Amino acid sequence: KKSKPSGPEIVPMDFVFCDMDEKFFHGIKNLLASSSVAYQATASPLTDLMIKNVSVGTVISTEYEYKPGQERDMDYEGCVYGFASVLNVTTYKDEDCIKQLKKLCLSKCPDDRKKELEVVLSGQTKRPAGFYFQNRMVNLPLEIVEVLHQQLVMDMDWAVENANIDDRKSLDFGAFVRIAPSYRENKTSYYKYFDDELLANHAEFTYEFELPKTFGMEETPYCTVIVLTKTGHRAAIKNLKQMIGSE
Repeated sequence: KKSKPSGPEIVPMDFVFCDMDEKFFHGIKNLLASSSVAYQATASPLTDLMIKNVSVGTVISTEYEYKPGQERDMDYEGCVYGFASVLNVTTYKDEDCIKQLKKLCLSKCPDDRKKELEVVLSGQTKRPAGFYFQNRMVNLPLEIVEVLHQQLVMDMDWAVENANIDDRKSLDFGAFVRIAPSYRENKTSYYKYFDDELLANHAEFTYEFELPKTFGMEETPYCTVIVLTKTGHRAAIKNLKQMIGSE
């Protein structure tokens, strides 16, 4: 009689890139809220907006190979390993969650950059600005991270080419604002996600500020606001591709 193998069962799994969908709500919200204190109060409404904003947004989920007769597990199928999205600051200007992000960014912005950021977030620019979201499990393979960014670029390019005229204008982003989770060790700042450092390297400007501790936190949390143009964003993604070695 054969004994059962010890340890957890290994289930064949492939990562898949999906459009935003309601089934991913809890996974997206949990990743966003856990990434930074900056998002904890707004994670739920922001997730709602990202799901509605289906033209520009990608979710990393999984595809399981079920054995014959095996019952489908919707918790697995709705699992979110990462996501990326951009929300237009003008389209959603009346949403409280967007107002809160604008207020947070402007209230902490250095005086010498405040006017510039006010213009970016004003909704009066020739091409729109968007809040840039990208969150994931930290142990996700780097090759998958790079594809996530490429998929978001493809979403934006497709929307500009194929959407109706009004949507084209609203999705033809000229600038991005990223609120990136960061932390400090020995007075040196680090990003939670290494690709945020690449975005920062191609930014017009960045600034970091301290966030309030929440229950159970030992270390003081920080975040860095990264403001970059479309050109800077594309350069950062190209740099990421070169680093991963997929070019």
